[in-house]
Amino acid sequence: MDPMSRKEKYYCLMMFPYPSAALHVGHGRNYIIGDAVTRYKIMRGYNVLSPMGFDAFGLPAENAAIKNSVHPETSTLSNIKTMRRQFNSWGAGYDWDREVISCLPDYYKWTQWIFLQLYKKGLAYKKKASVNWCPSCQTVLANEQVIDGECERCSSQVTLRDLEQWFFKITEYSQRLLEDMELLKDWPERVKLMQKNWIGRSQGIEIDFKVKDSDIVLRCFTTRADTIYGVTYMVISNEHPAIQELIKNAPNKKEIEKFIDQTRKENAADRVRAEQDKKGIFTGRFVVNPMNNKAVPLWVGNYVVTEYGTGAVMAVPGHDQRDFEFAKKYGLNIEIVIDNPKERLDADKMKEAYIEEGIMVNSGKFNGLPSLDAIEKIADFMEEKKIGKREVHYKLRDWLISRQRYWGAPIPMIYCDKCGIQPVDEKALPVLLPKNVKFKPAGESPLKDAPEFVNTKCPECGGKGRREIDTMDTFVDSSWYFLRYLSPKDDKKPFDKGLVNKWMPIDQYIGGVEHAILHLLYSRFIVKVLCDMGHVGFKEPFAKLFTQGMITKNGIKMSKSRGNVVSSDDLIEKYGADTVRLYTLFIGPPEKDAEWSDRGVEGAWRFLNRVWRLIEDSHQLDENSVKLKRKTHATIKKVTEDMEGTFHFNTAISSIMELVNEIYTFTPIADRDTYSDRRSEEVNEAVQAVVILLAPFVPHIAEEMWEKLGNKESIFKAKWPVYDKDALTQDTIELPVQVNGKLRSKIEAPSGAKEDEIKQIVLKDPVICKWTEGKEPKKIIIVKGKLVNLVI
Repeated sequence: MDPMSRKEKYYCLMMFPYPSAALHVGHGRNYIIGDAVTRYKIMRGYNVLSPMGFDAFGLPAENAAIKNSVHPETSTLSNIKTMRRQFNSWGAGYDWDREVISCLPDYYKWTQWIFLQLYKKGLAYKKKASVNWCPSCQTVLANEQVIDGECERCSSQVTLRDLEQWFFKITEYSQRLLEDMELLKDWPERVKLMQKNWIGRSQGIEIDFKVKDSDIVLRCFTTRADTIYGVTYMVISNEHPAIQELIKNAPNKKEIEKFIDQTRKENAADRVRAEQDKKGIFTGRFVVNPMNNKAVPLWVGNYVVTEYGTGAVMAVPGHDQRDFEFAKKYGLNIEIVIDNPKERLDADKMKEAYIEEGIMVNSGKFNGLPSLDAIEKIADFMEEKKIGKREVHYKLRDWLISRQRYWGAPIPMIYCDKCGIQPVDEKALPVLLPKNVKFKPAGESPLKDAPEFVNTKCPECGGKGRREIDTMDTFVDSSWYFLRYLSPKDDKKPFDKGLVNKWMPIDQYIGGVEHAILHLLYSRFIVKVLCDMGHVGFKEPFAKLFTQGMITKNGIKMSKSRGNVVSSDDLIEKYGADTVRLYTLFIGPPEKDAEWSDRGVEGAWRFLNRVWRLIEDSHQLDENSVKLKRKTHATIKKVTEDMEGTFHFNTAISSIMELVNEIYTFTPIADRDTYSDRRSEEVNEAVQAVVILLAPFVPHIAEEMWEKLGNKESIFKAKWPVYDKDALTQDTIELPVQVNGKLRSKIEAPSGAKEDEIKQIVLKDPVICKWTEGKEPKKIIIVKGKLVNLVI
């Protein structure tokens, strides 16, 4: 990147990696794709920025420290050194002068600064919350880090704990995160849909149910006001704030508490899955339906979670499948309030809930209304009678950023017995991680046992203070790194506002779809906060997004534990980096998963050798010069179109292979010393096009071939070829000729030839003459531009 250049800017960024170990060919797809795009844009004349860094905090390095008695910083920096070497061996052309490493103080100083900006704006807060806890990693996990009730890193069974935790108030931006998706026109639709579903906006009504014989009111939210008369019980979550008050006099209190303890070990995301087994226990209490004053039983259930709503659900088993399954299991009443207009429903005979539209029944004054109309009319009635209130709810919950671990950016807050919680002064940043710490086998953060870190002064009163010992979620580090690349050595501010406003948003962001929700959503949130505070002048960080598929081996994702990893180092040693790059790009559509094949690698190697021989040997044209010129310019057109936005590298490479095959159909020249003089203009143009078009994919061999063709400057200073529209115009067309429906020959005819002219050409063709034996065909059928069929 040349900061003084007047060329059009192009910021191409690959998601920076976690330096956990050596890279394999599965990792390579992301970086090879990005490098090919970068090199292509350079050849198209753009001022290209393509930096690289490392997302270097996180659990794996700390777990390795506990296991191997190696400090996380030591192992992390060692892995970074290995990965830098591998990037270079792939030929990835990054601007290493702009490297950022998130675990170094010159970076996490500004991560702490961002925390303080959110705190000042009221978007960072601390509260007690029920959280996912991994007993092995000894830390809190976000819901997305829990897979089937297990920790995604160590596969330990996750439990729930109540802890004081720091949160970012991302929920305040729920609506804007949805609305601004209109700006993401060049994002994959499935990624936008995943984010929309995660944010989960729904319009409905909040209703208060009074607990009978008490002052407790339970609020629930529903999008189905039309089912209010069908409520036959209520379910609350095991972490509902009123649960202890509700069960304090229950005769089966011990059983309820046992149930609560058991279900709290289940992951929240798993509990709300439709196929999950529904479990519950009766509290002995009843709540009153405000629409008909009926008292219905109150249960605690595992399929309701506080974080996905109010923690209380009005259960309508006649018209909700989860409620239906629960009611059937525990013998609870089922009432029909929306009837099927085609076939009258019978609650006793129902095999599943009726969830379609219908006609209101058993619903008082609303009987006979279509159910869709009833939703609005009942909501109007509730608001008029102050029974309920229309609200918009979001599934999105605030971002839990606290981690009870060492290897992360320290949260810059101080506790004072006199002044309470106080932010660290910005001038005192960074709050440094102490290096002389002991890692315990239990996995607990060593920060609490580091008095030189914990003990400090209160920034408000100057008295004794204690530092926060939680560190930040690593997603905070990766939510802004793309801004730091513009001024990575600046020790006065996190980023240069003028530079980021010039270069952002990122023109092309490339990475795995597994980051579709968390990383991308958090980055969008942080940029919006910084924009609101005047630190940046744009709302969205990534203009275009490309999510590549995985490379698999034996049908599954590559993993050391599965023993199916293919080493890029070994392949580069045997075949060279260009072979690995070419095969990685040719393996299939880059947005889809693809199976690795060793035979395919050999095929890519043979092709590159074949291209090399084009430079070593010469081929001279006969009368087919126009045909080769047409093929050359068609290839230029195809490769250019495939590189512009679609990234169909596989079809681009395939078209280059076809051009190479076309060149090889011409006559070789034996005298190698004079080949460059004797080559025809068309062959020279074709060979030169092959080399230039291959350059973004295989830069090393392309550079050598370019030099052999007599060029002094790098191939990446050459202009990308532009196809000639006139060269693509066909003077003749090739038509297959059938005799009685069977292909017998092919002819060439002028592209604008009339039917009579085509018939004359066909009847003079020697092969056709043999089949007709000189006789006049009964019929000649011509399908314009496609084929000729003779009936004899």
